[in-house]
Amino acid sequence: MPDIIMLTMAAVAVVALIVMIARFKINPFITIFSVSVILGLVAGMPAANVVKSFETGVGNILGHIAIVVALGTMLGKMMAESGGAEQIANTLIDLFGPSRVHWAMMVIGFVVGLPVFFEVGFVLLVPIAFNVAKRTNTSMVLVGLPMVAGLSVVHGLVPPHPAALLAVTAYHADIGHTIFYALLIGLPTAALAGPIFAKFAASRISLPAESPLAAQFVESRHDRELPKFSLTLATILSPVVLMLLGSWADLFTAPGSIANTALRFIGSTDMALLLGVLLSFYTLGYRCGLNRERILAFTTECLAPTAAITLLVGAGGGFGRILIDSGVSNAIIKVALDAHVSILVLAWLLAALVRVATGSATVAMTTASGIIAPIAASAGGTVSAEILVLVTGAGSLVLSHVNDGGFWLVKEYFNMSVPQTFKTWTVLETLISVTALLLALALSTVVG
Repeated sequence: MPDIIMLTMAAVAVVALIVMIARFKINPFITIFSVSVILGLVAGMPAANVVKSFETGVGNILGHIAIVVALGTMLGKMMAESGGAEQIANTLIDLFGPSRVHWAMMVIGFVVGLPVFFEVGFVLLVPIAFNVAKRTNTSMVLVGLPMVAGLSVVHGLVPPHPAALLAVTAYHADIGHTIFYALLIGLPTAALAGPIFAKFAASRISLPAESPLAAQFVESRHDRELPKFSLTLATILSPVVLMLLGSWADLFTAPGSIANTALRFIGSTDMALLLGVLLSFYTLGYRCGLNRERILAFTTECLAPTAAITLLVGAGGGFGRILIDSGVSNAIIKVALDAHVSILVLAWLLAALVRVATGSATVAMTTASGIIAPIAASAGGTVSAEILVLVTGAGSLVLSHVNDGGFWLVKEYFNMSVPQTFKTWTVLETLISVTALLLALALSTVVG
């Protein structure tokens, strides 16, 4: 089937998803599942493989996301019930002032996001965002968007995130220079797409007064003393510290040794979050007067509202898998490679197209770097390998839509409609992508 027809079918499928969910209010999961099946059949996939492909995509995504969301929600619930989230919110407001708290959220998203995946940082920080929004009587748009901007920038641009690290390896870039350039570009990019854009969007996006998810993370504990800021911060950062230890295991211990294996084990995403939750049972549970029965009740009841989120994230993964297995992703790659543009722009374009097709920044970055690396090598070092990493990462963030798990996380937790999520989250991601590209191209004229 000609590439242009494949691309047209994919575009029609995405538009159909948006219209059916936003305009006709059809259940998002049913819509994504139905459109995915139809797209697979029309693209020529064997009927027996279509549903299997969708199931594989759902399973691949939920195998990671379901655990992250569940454990992160439990940790957030413990922060809320103990008053820890309120304590952190109070401290941030006191330090930055109510009028500048959106800048504080960008900074905390940037810092916490350095060693963790976007989804992990999101579920760790969203309880704080809810409490900051309540205390300052501001919209989650103003508070939450800067937080996700900080998380997203470091996820796409800054090693040691796996995709960025793979790109560093593929392009034979210097990791130290890459990190320095990423921070140089990432901070102004996060500022523009986060606090500055959030200020603009908050006055134009009106959210419902009541949010079911926010309600379970916002608790005022006037009947007892709030936990100390240092204790709460240590608890929420414990998974981050463990993940850092896992990433740096080879620096402290001999590769393959028992100590090295142990550090990598406890530093894996799921184990780090599990240990963080268990720690919270003591620091934010028993120490704050909560008994086992109440902790059990909190950690059980908080999971119910996340069921729809995890299902939608999984459905997005299923749609992305259909795009891959039907050949749409290959058609996108061919179109990008046929474009007569510079290597830097080609790397961005290729990553951007794969991102739109699959919904995964990690897949987009690894796929694009694998294709561009030999092209860059044949060019004889005419472009900076470090800048090439950055433009590939920038392209991997563009135009998040319904096949991206981050889209549904932001929509559901921020209590937005689908059109509102496009106007905020999708625009934010595209701002990050385009701004980082332009800054990287400008930097390339200086560093070569």
